Amino acid sequence: MMNDDLIRALPKSDLHVHLDGSLRETTLIELARERGVKLPSETVEGLNELVFKPAYASLEEYLRGFAYTTAVMQDTEALERTAYELAWDNIDEGVRYIEVRFAPQLHVHRDLSFDEVLLAVNRGLERAMREHEASPAVAERGEPPFRYGIIVSALRMFQPGFSAWYAQLCELFRDAPETDVFGLASLELARAAVRCRDDHGIPIVGFDLAGAEAGYPAHDHRAAYAHAHRWFLKKTVHAGEAYGPESIFEAITELYADRIGHGYHLFSPELCGPEIADPDAYVERLAQYIADRRVTIEVCITSNLQTNPEVGTVENHVFGRMLAEKLSATLCTDNRLVSHTTVSREYRLAIDAFGMTEKDVRNTIIYGFKRSFFPGRYREKRAYVRQIIDYYDRCLAEAGQAG
Repeated sequence: MMNDDLIRALPKSDLHVHLDGSLRETTLIELARERGVKLPSETVEGLNELVFKPAYASLEEYLRGFAYTTAVMQDTEALERTAYELAWDNIDEGVRYIEVRFAPQLHVHRDLSFDEVLLAVNRGLERAMREHEASPAVAERGEPPFRYGIIVSALRMFQPGFSAWYAQLCELFRDAPETDVFGLASLELARAAVRCRDDHGIPIVGFDLAGAEAGYPAHDHRAAYAHAHRWFLKKTVHAGEAYGPESIFEAITELYADRIGHGYHLFSPELCGPEIADPDAYVERLAQYIADRRVTIEVCITSNLQTNPEVGTVENHVFGRMLAEKLSATLCTDNRLVSHTTVSREYRLAIDAFGMTEKDVRNTIIYGFKRSFFPGRYREKRAYVRQIIDYYDRCLAEAGQAG
């Protein structure tokens, strides 16, 4: 059984972490005071009692806290600071690669352009990366350096006036059906992400689709994903988080998804639609389809427990079956603040609940690095993964010697 010190020391990744869901409580309070944003409480204890709770009644309640975090992240200083702190929070617990996702369009307004938003977030992440790379841990002790990528998130749906950026699109496409507006907004985001990546050299590595699944199907966003696909942005989709297996299949087949965010309802035949004659067979075939193509699932145990109260305990989480089926799955935080978690904590929960062997842990961690949307050339990624594996083995050896 791995102890907490070893879990923390092991090099880990987080492929599914939302910037606006991972602020430090103290930073949120400070930024709110400076920017005149009213919070339900100005103490950490009060925020955790009223907003960032241990459990939530639904996904909708879980998401309410984002109204406060995004409100304080409307200028370059706040964006750079939150990104910088997120990087160091990960570095300090042994995480060596993250893919930070967020919706830049929620931060665009008259005084802040799309490019300025991405440049600010990148400055924060890059500054932390350079500081860590120059630290004795890397320079003298040979630890793997910290690396990162940025994923831009489109939204399945939104209300008019949701942000200044969306308001402009609603006006531009005012004669189009509502669902078409959602898809057109995603296409504009994909175009902006590709252009920003190419113009500024920012490591924007992926495109994501988030938001309510029920009633807002993935196929409304085909054009956006086709554009991302054409211009070599990798693809991930929130699917199977609050809807059934068909949502996962559609994400893979309609949007070319390389990875699936959450995928919690992969093994939920009861959520299949009436057109599926044999739901059990459908789920079995879908799991095989995912396994054969090594589509990696970004598993967020704590977040799923919070937004799906019927799960009950960690032992009931579907990650146990994913392990048994030998699927490519890796553990992620989703939102470090909203879920009060870390990557190390997610591994602790999984190890205890599912009796993960050292081999299980190793595979799950390495999947995260191998299936990452690592920026740069493939040979650079291979060399980095090799460095991670060597350091992983070193950590185990040192732990054995210490024992």
